[in-house]
Amino acid sequence: MKHLAAYLLLNLAGNTTPSADDIKEVLGAVGIEADEDRLSLLLKELDGKDMNELISQGTEKLASVPSGGLGGGAAPAAAAAGGAAPAAGGAAAADEAPAEEAKKEEEKEESDEDMGFGLFD
Repeated sequence: MKHLAAYLLLNLAGNTTPSADDIKEVLGAVGIEADEDRLSLLLKELDGKDMNELISQGTEKLASVPSGGLGGGAAPAAAAAGGAAPAAGGAAAADEAPAEEAKKEEEKEESDEDMGFGLFD
């Protein structure tokens, strides 16, 4: 995945046909050593192919994969969680919900910092 990410970064920067050395340079900039076998396989598979076309084909394929939560999964989850708030107290509950979510998000962010993982680990 790190090889593909470096390839895509180079592609976005205007290098439409990155070489193995280009990819090694990008990975080396963040302290990662490239795997020669995976890198050569990636370059072999992507040789002569348009990245925009590959991305659009992949997007079409992903559109047919059920992802739970975007389709029919969201309504049953909301119903299981308690359904809609009562009409009289709905406004008060709506005001409290964002504050609670922000608090939970803040706690989550704090706990993620201690994991010790980087972007390319």
